[in-house]
Amino acid sequence: MLHPRLIPTLLVHNGGLVKTVQFDSPKYVGDPINAVRIFNEKQVDELIVADIDATMQRREPDYGLIRNLAAECRMPLCYAGGVSRPEQVERIIGLGVEKVAIGSAAVANPSLLQEAARRVGGQSIVAVLDTRKSGILRRHELFTHRGKRGTGLHPVEFARRAEEAGAGEVLLNSIDRDGQMKGYDLDLISQVKEAIRLPLSVLGGAGSLEDVAALFRRVGLVGAAAGSLFVFKGKYRAVLINYPSAHEKAVIAQAISGEES
Repeated sequence: MLHPRLIPTLLVHNGGLVKTVQFDSPKYVGDPINAVRIFNEKQVDELIVADIDATMQRREPDYGLIRNLAAECRMPLCYAGGVSRPEQVERIIGLGVEKVAIGSAAVANPSLLQEAARRVGGQSIVAVLDTRKSGILRRHELFTHRGKRGTGLHPVEFARRAEEAGAGEVLLNSIDRDGQMKGYDLDLISQVKEAIRLPLSVLGGAGSLEDVAALFRRVGLVGAAAGSLFVFKGKYRAVLINYPSAHEKAVIAQAISGEES
């Protein structure tokens, strides 16, 4: 049976763990280190931690936080936020992080992906595509700086550029669906997956394990990342860090393999 990756995504804002809705209205949900400890116990496949302040504030990544996260984390860790130079990538990898995700800076300077991949290996470089529909025609467009700046680029176009530049993975994030918990943008995900050969992870919209299964049924094996799904519980969105059991993950995997239990 093929093994799907289910990836909790934690957003850090003002030093605390938050969840956003369409990249706005951050709601405090706890302490990042404590969340990592809980996810350790639940044996998650991988973890993404994104500092959503660093790029907007034009500051360096918080290396102290990254060091503490990496020391605590017992699963592969991907860090995003404020990365704009290959030297920063090297330093973060040196702290024990497996992957570094780059968004805004990679759009401004695609050669950053190439140089970072040369220094630490492409398998450690993730190109982030934050997208939303814009304009009269509601066309998918790549945005940067926490969804504040349009680029005029279609996500498929930039995904291909990222692959050519040497990125080892693409993370596709729907701003429109962020925090909505109404399902992934399966049409866009299909377009990007068909356009590249890289591993693809997707984020934005998952509200249930059925949404995850629907993703796998439609596009096959990708990384299913989610924020709200793994930090909220119930229709009132009570804060409760959770993760599927081994049995639940096996059921979800059937969506890819077609096997019956």
